[in-house]
Amino acid sequence: MTAAAPSSATGAPLAGLRIIAVEQYGAGPFGTMYLADLGADVIKVEDPGSGGDVSRYIPPGQSGTDSLFFEAFNRSKRSIALDLKSSAGREVFERLVAGADAVFSNLRGDQPDRLRIRYRHLAEVNPRIVCVALTGYGSAPDQALLPGYDALVQAESGWAALTGGPNDPPTKSGLSLADYICGLTAMIGLLAGVRDAERTGRGRDIDTNLYDSALAMLSYPATWFLSSGFETVRHPMSAHPSVVPFQFFATADGHIAIACPKERFFTELVQAMDLPDLAGDERFASFAARGRHRSEVLERLSGRFAERTTAEWLGTLRGVVPIAPVRTMAQALDLDELGGRGMLAEYADETFGTVRSVGLPLHVEGYAPSYRAGPSLGADTDDLLTGLGYDPDDMARLRDAGAFGRRATTPEGPAEV
Repeated sequence: MTAAAPSSATGAPLAGLRIIAVEQYGAGPFGTMYLADLGADVIKVEDPGSGGDVSRYIPPGQSGTDSLFFEAFNRSKRSIALDLKSSAGREVFERLVAGADAVFSNLRGDQPDRLRIRYRHLAEVNPRIVCVALTGYGSAPDQALLPGYDALVQAESGWAALTGGPNDPPTKSGLSLADYICGLTAMIGLLAGVRDAERTGRGRDIDTNLYDSALAMLSYPATWFLSSGFETVRHPMSAHPSVVPFQFFATADGHIAIACPKERFFTELVQAMDLPDLAGDERFASFAARGRHRSEVLERLSGRFAERTTAEWLGTLRGVVPIAPVRTMAQALDLDELGGRGMLAEYADETFGTVRSVGLPLHVEGYAPSYRAGPSLGADTDDLLTGLGYDPDDMARLRDAGAFGRRATTPEGPAEV
């Protein structure tokens, strides 16, 4: 007998999908949150001995066992406090697994084996279970113990060497993109595994890690280098390595982004900017020619852009060539704009009153996500136990046997994967 899932909004594409998530901090919870937004029942298994998911204690906006950092990654999920290292906790965990579709974890590479949450450990409980492990660098002996954090991975995978100005030091992205990309990669693997288990009746292990996911994002610069030895270098103003112009320009009062990935865009750009001589200049007649004469063409364009404001250039060029203003985060997060795009996630929260965040970036016909606050630590433990068939005497027995552990008063630092 499985626990009842939260009610799902009409048309939820993942209604009925149950995921047992032994997850922490950013990468994994980011991915499973999207599945929860789509109607999946995501049950966070949190270790009471460490105070649960450490993201509950990250400032700013932290109170008790809740924080705005936690809310950013854990809306619409459920939480059970469970000590997986105790035999009683293991008993409850296996009952959860018996009625689930997937067990997902984002832990250090040696932990899935130590906690016995691989397919070989759980197949007897549920032969259809899909066991997805997101780690820092993988589970091989020389990799499993390496701590994985977004900044380390951006440094080691080559991302930082591609970011920033040509004379700046290597630079990390302002966002934890390695975490987010790996979280989404893991969800692709999870959904593929569940689909295959529906077809074959048998689950399997599926692994990904921060480092491999980051390497995959090197994409065309990697193809260039591995196939021809061409090494991408940094250019001023966030310029594309081979398409000119495809970058930011300073205006009279700010900055603007221009993209000319088609030959006609360059011609239309310089004509609209009243620089017709550039269109007829052989030095700028093709992608390759503009690449050879990058400095000359950018000098002319930069001087012209600096003569007018961002708003004036938008009025002149929008609809003619690909163009966008370089905005602040505050400008991009305008509430009316987010609401108009269907990208505002807003819900009531006991700690913060109202929480607002950016919503699901998938627009599914016939379905609108219904966002709920992230769960307090162990908030759903009793309901889940009741749904699993435990009565009050059973719950007391489990509690006495240490299934739910003792909550730590001081959490550890940010979790590694």
